[in-house]
Amino acid sequence: MATMAVDPELCIEVPADFDDSGSESQVHPIARKMFFGRTNAEVFRKAQLWAAEQNVHLLDAAWDELFGEADPYVLTIYFTFEFDGEEPALKTPRAQ
Repeated sequence: MATMAVDPELCIEVPADFDDSGSESQVHPIARKMFFGRTNAEVFRKAQLWAAEQNVHLLDAAWDELFGEADPYVLTIYFTFEFDGEEPALKTPRAQ
């Protein structure tokens, strides 16, 4: 598996004394991707195509409409990356 270069502009700086060892306050890295379109069907198609090509675990989604914009429909998905041999820490129920 290829290693991605880390872009310092996309990193969060954490103080040296930061402690997230408590189970109540641990930090969990979650990524977000936004899809824009002229119709709600276009947005969901874009998201479905993207997700099918990625090795990610979808956690949540949010829907919005930006009135007055050329692409007013926005679907935001929240996800974690899955790595071979690892189970995602958070599980969501799957439809039967």
